Amino acid sequence: MLDYIALGVVFFLLVLITAAIVVLGSLPGKIARRRDHPWPDAVNVASWIGLATGVFWPVAFIWAFFPFPERSKQGSAESMESTADTAALEKRIASLEAALENLQSESKEGAA
Repeated sequence: MLDYIALGVVFFLLVLITAAIVVLGSLPGKIARRRDHPWPDAVNVASWIGLATGVFWPVAFIWAFFPFPERSKQGSAESMESTADTAALEKRIASLEAALENLQSESKEGAA
């Protein structure tokens, strides 16, 4: 009877250790996805490789929390300027296309 209890405890500990490894291996990748990291898959791969080797896991964990300021500029003054620049360029392209059409129609009339 005592052998079966010991076997159950060993099996339970193996399941618990496996679950802990899975949670630790996927933790930096999940954090990177929640924080809208530009490369969450790379963080996830580095985490799993680091868990296997013991080297890259802390690096992946820190990398998941690394701030990326270019991602947080949405709605800022710079994006408003780029929208204004885009609108100005679209106007200029439309005027150049109209001028090109005028030139093409003049050249067709002159040839006829």
